[in-house]
Amino acid sequence: MRLGMIGLGRMGANMVRRLLRAGHECVVFDLDQAAVEALAAEGATGASSLEEFVAALTPPRPVWLMLPAVVVDRMAEQLAGVLEAGDILIDGGNSHYVDDIRRAERLAERGLHYVDVGTSGGVWGLERGYCLMIGGEPASVAHLGPIFQALAPGKGEIAGTASRKDGRSTAEQGYLHCGPAGAGHFVKMVHNGIEYGLMAAYSEGFNILSRANIGKAGKASDAETAPLRHPEHYRYDLPIADIAELWRRGSVVSSWLLDLTAEVLGRDPDLARFSGRVSDSGEGRWTVATAIDQGTPAPVLSAALYQRFSSQGEDEFARKILSAMRFAFGGHEEKR
Repeated sequence: MRLGMIGLGRMGANMVRRLLRAGHECVVFDLDQAAVEALAAEGATGASSLEEFVAALTPPRPVWLMLPAVVVDRMAEQLAGVLEAGDILIDGGNSHYVDDIRRAERLAERGLHYVDVGTSGGVWGLERGYCLMIGGEPASVAHLGPIFQALAPGKGEIAGTASRKDGRSTAEQGYLHCGPAGAGHFVKMVHNGIEYGLMAAYSEGFNILSRANIGKAGKASDAETAPLRHPEHYRYDLPIADIAELWRRGSVVSSWLLDLTAEVLGRDPDLARFSGRVSDSGEGRWTVATAIDQGTPAPVLSAALYQRFSSQGEDEFARKILSAMRFAFGGHEEKR
């Protein structure tokens, strides 16, 4: 199948490479012409304009966008002016599912089909494959089946779930049609919200391990500092990197995230290259907002989201207010 890919960043470019390896043809476009030329050298067909891009595709044209959510509407509008009825626009980025519903309705008025694909796999997807959560019309999704098969990991060496009949759905292959427009990004949104919680749990646990030796430090004990009552309980210099490696083997907390953590700690035990500022690209916020709309408790996911806000310095003024109040009512000076 011949697919058009717009957006050749960390994921888009590797998705093209995976499709080329599987024997598919790809037409590529990006504002960064160097990225286009790099993939053209690997067998893709490069385009320098949207018109040239569309002309190189065969109707019904499948056009996949791997772009930041903030620019998808603008690109979709531009493409709607050059695509033809029956063509399929695919958004594989991290759009809000509500935008998918609106977008699908608007494009349908022009005879265009819309498919949303929540895509997980990151920079490792080229070799491991991409987990694909798909929303859209059944006919459009079925037409794109060969593309999804090529991008997904396939069953590989992962054993089937004993309680499921093998081959019941494409989920065993790493991709799934989840429902109508927006369903794919809804599932990916919650997936990323869970990811926030998992990452926060690992980070807090390893932080506790890293401070297991505070009893050796001779912690200050004064009017402004709560005493460490039993320093003899905290005299462990724990091998953090080794513990991460240990937990990968037979532990109930083993996971790919832990694998990646162990790899980083193996190279940089003190994490010297990282400042601790953790960005959030929107999905965690949308997950928590959805939970509020539903009246669904999500305390872990909410706390993980707010932890990221704190890491970005968004609580600086709040901390100053706390310090000011403490000084105002008790004359407590800040410790420097």
